Amino acid sequence: MKVIVRDAEIFKNIELEQLRDYLQSTGWHLDRPFLDNATIWLKQEPQRGEFEVLLPNSQNLGDYVTRISEAIEILATVENRSQLKIIGELITNYPNITIQGLVTQITSPNGDTISGDITLFGVVVDKLRPVNTTLRNHEYILAIKAYTERLAVLCTGDLVKEKNTLILKNPHQFRLDQPHH
Repeated sequence: MKVIVRDAEIFKNIELEQLRDYLQSTGWHLDRPFLDNATIWLKQEPQRGEFEVLLPNSQNLGDYVTRISEAIEILATVENRSQLKIIGELITNYPNITIQGLVTQITSPNGDTISGDITLFGVVVDKLRPVNTTLRNHEYILAIKAYTERLAVLCTGDLVKEKNTLILKNPHQFRLDQPHH
């Protein structure tokens, strides 16, 4: 089964530079400009002929989401992988995302403050991934409880990828993901 992604938010958060680098690293080449606001990328596939991707020049174009969506669809076909797998590799930031997962690591408090770094293991785009964040006060204490009791949690924040590590910046609304008995 092929999952078709129709979430415009996801495509909006794919950065052009990431996609351009991805195309170059997977054997595509820049063929020619298309009108004033895009470029055409080509790839020869043995037995299957030529594929083309239309890459916008700016994220501010009205049809950016549509073009990126089409590009991902073509890449999924050429690579015979799911769109989600490709998107998972391309996403470098995702503002205001809520991650559901388990606290798998917790550091001891920083100095005299009630705060510390935690690692959440949660689903990001397409698969379980570790996400690092720093919590303080009652949220940090709640994280310790969730860690000890193996409780699922939810946390909202701005996800960024730095050196292949996912970090949740501005974490807020850290809470247990379960009805209270």
